Amino acid sequence: MSDDKIFDEMWGRDGLLRDPYSEFQSWFDAEDNARLKAKQREADELFRLSGITFNVYGREEAEERLIPFDIVPRIIAAREWQKLCRGIEQRVRAINAFLNDIYGRQEIIKAGRLPAEMIAKNEAFLPQMIGVHPPGGVYTHIVGIDLVRTDDNQFYVLEDNARTPSGVSYMLENRETMLHMFPELFARNRVQQVATYPADLRRSLAACAPPAADGPPTVAVLTPGIYNSAYFEHSFLADQMGAELVEGHDLRVIDGRVAMRTTRGYQPIDVLYRRIDDDFLDPLNFNPESQLGVPGIMDVYRAGGITIANAPGAGIADDKAIYSYMPEIVEFYTGERPLLKNVPTWRCSEKESLQYVLDNLSDLVVKEVHGSGGYGMLIGPTASKKEIAAFRKKLQARPGNYIAQPTLSLSTVPIFNRAGLTPRHVDLRPFVLVSPDGINITPGGLTRVALKKGSLVVNSSQGGGTKDTWVLED
Repeated sequence: MSDDKIFDEMWGRDGLLRDPYSEFQSWFDAEDNARLKAKQREADELFRLSGITFNVYGREEAEERLIPFDIVPRIIAAREWQKLCRGIEQRVRAINAFLNDIYGRQEIIKAGRLPAEMIAKNEAFLPQMIGVHPPGGVYTHIVGIDLVRTDDNQFYVLEDNARTPSGVSYMLENRETMLHMFPELFARNRVQQVATYPADLRRSLAACAPPAADGPPTVAVLTPGIYNSAYFEHSFLADQMGAELVEGHDLRVIDGRVAMRTTRGYQPIDVLYRRIDDDFLDPLNFNPESQLGVPGIMDVYRAGGITIANAPGAGIADDKAIYSYMPEIVEFYTGERPLLKNVPTWRCSEKESLQYVLDNLSDLVVKEVHGSGGYGMLIGPTASKKEIAAFRKKLQARPGNYIAQPTLSLSTVPIFNRAGLTPRHVDLRPFVLVSPDGINITPGGLTRVALKKGSLVVNSSQGGGTKDTWVLED
């Protein structure tokens, strides 16, 4: 049942079962606990056999782990999803327009809606992209928008992921696992499918082919290699799309095109879905030490010889300091009020905000501007006095490196454990595909769940798990 201070997506605030879960609850009540425990073990074994792992960094040796999977689905009503989609689409359009402007005329800065130093002093801004127009006008081909829910009709955007958003392979494998284990549940619930994502991704990328493309576009996935934390996903998506999986050493620039090594010699690539960071993309233009990228690829890109997805420099749009300006960005480029709210944010680079944050560290969540994966952050309400004192020193030394936000009461969804159904906090990452043909939002996305009681940290690197996310048909 629910804690009335926290919105539970199954039981609401009043302990009354919400409509989307009615069929699930009647099925669950008729199930034997021993069978469900066996099914949970079966799910774990299926994930182990399929090789779905991620690497945990920051230790003496990186270690591979399975991401825990919980068999209780997160269920979203069709009307809730439709409302969310309108907000997501508005936000993604604004992000793309912002990137087009910030690497072009910079009208938002001229209009005084965004301080020039937010761009000029930002390491995510790539001067090499100024004046470059990506094929089809698309900068963010694949976007992950991280959402949290606090009430029946209240969602907030926690973070925008416009560089190389990961996790879609878990969304697909979670659904495959649930279909395999509980076909009867899908017979009782009309759930919108997610299985078309790889085909949708390929079609969306192909629609962004550069002018140099001749015939059906050749699509490839660029991976840093087997030691990357998301390598499983890179190989999975390449396989599902029918695209080539390549590493930097497989590619070279030939006659103004980027070509990949094949058994028939080098063949040109039209669209490169890269899963490496900007800095490693081209040692001639960025980090000269990079062994992961392709020397000269940026010159080919600027000349219109290849599409790189997502576009280099797109990371300026998901920088956490820029995030705090997203309401202004949405309004500036769409002429509309944002349909999805931002979490209130204090920019620690500003003197008054910094003082407020320092005075209220025990109540706030503090994040690194360029951080990800739950690393380098402080969750004040659950931190010890020692941790807060240590973080205070880091914050005072480099205030511009941090933003702070209030601790939200994240919604809960039940997980299945020894006690039966028990609530745990969740977030949601819907996946969005952008092409000149339009915006495609996969119905569902990746639900991450904090498996520890009371924890708000859902990141897999910090002990979180995942759930299948169901969007019901109308």
